[in-house]
Amino acid sequence: MSKKVKKYTFRKFINDAHLWLGIGSGIILFLVCLSGTVLTFEEEIKDLFVKDFVVADATGNTLSMEQLSESLAAEGIVSTITIPESTKEALKFSVKTSSKERRGTTYFVNPFSGEYQKEQKSSLEGFFLTMFKMHRWLLMDTEIGRPIVGVATIIFILLAISGIVLWFPKKLKWKNFKPGFKIKFKANWKRINHDLHNTLGFYACIFLVIMSLTGLFWSFEWYRDAGSAVLGTKVFGNRGGGPKFESAVKPNASIKSFEEILYIASAELAYKGETNVAVPVQENDVYTITKTNTSRFSPVITDKLVLDRDGTIIHKELFSSKPLNVQIASLIRPIHMGTIYGSFSKIIYFLACLVATSLPITGTIIWIKKLKIKKSKKKQPVLA
Repeated sequence: MSKKVKKYTFRKFINDAHLWLGIGSGIILFLVCLSGTVLTFEEEIKDLFVKDFVVADATGNTLSMEQLSESLAAEGIVSTITIPESTKEALKFSVKTSSKERRGTTYFVNPFSGEYQKEQKSSLEGFFLTMFKMHRWLLMDTEIGRPIVGVATIIFILLAISGIVLWFPKKLKWKNFKPGFKIKFKANWKRINHDLHNTLGFYACIFLVIMSLTGLFWSFEWYRDAGSAVLGTKVFGNRGGGPKFESAVKPNASIKSFEEILYIASAELAYKGETNVAVPVQENDVYTITKTNTSRFSPVITDKLVLDRDGTIIHKELFSSKPLNVQIASLIRPIHMGTIYGSFSKIIYFLACLVATSLPITGTIIWIKKLKIKKSKKKQPVLA
């Protein structure tokens, strides 16, 4: 009796593509997802290993910004000041040793006493830098590692799509869908492993696809250009801080104090939130103020205000007034990193990345199991 040849169906093709794409990219995807999982709560973890700067005498009168800046004069030139929403937290002063210095040194300052402390580096800085390099470049040279990660990310998107197709049962009845929504922990370990791959992959899929689609903006210039064309605005096109503004104040004009500038900014951006102020250093510089509205749906959205030294409003840029395409383009980074909804979205991203890290492992175990079944079937004698 001859053995009946099974027809090669579209579902079988999807299954084979899912299998071999997963096997071929498994190690790379494991490393990228593992490092991404670790990086989700990078700042929170690093803060655990740094001694807090305690603000004492929170009931007293605060010193003026001019006085606080003078207390840091020995360290350099104050370039930016970050004012937290809570008055019980320290101010952050960024200090440069010269105007040519790109990034200054951050100092935590007590607004009541003027005492300050240089920002401490966490003992985990090196570890997280390694995780970042692994996530972006696999610890390779950027010209080599970046495209490898990019190709692996494209493969991951194909794996996610094919995985969803395979998740759907052959017969579309509700009783056939139910097993795909839960993990049968009372079953044997092979079934549990299959459910971990199939069910957890289904729940995490949408978040993993979003991470992958946004992550490709860092991998390929052609993808970034294509995304910019689709959105109708430049993605990552505002890295230089946007248009430059210069002071138009005349020599004899009345110059506002920092507190007066801050009062004007608070009136224009009348809500609670962290305020970052770029302080004029040279005569033609102006105040550039960005403020985060903590009551918004996203804690990473900021509004911008540019004031001349006499208090004249030069430029006002509200996120809500921007066109939708510009809003989306500016949110690609927080969407990819999971900071878009603060701690809530970071927890979801952490769990999704954890699932993504496990998928190459559970998938490989499923593949090995199928290989053993095929080998055992080949050993069985065929009846004539």
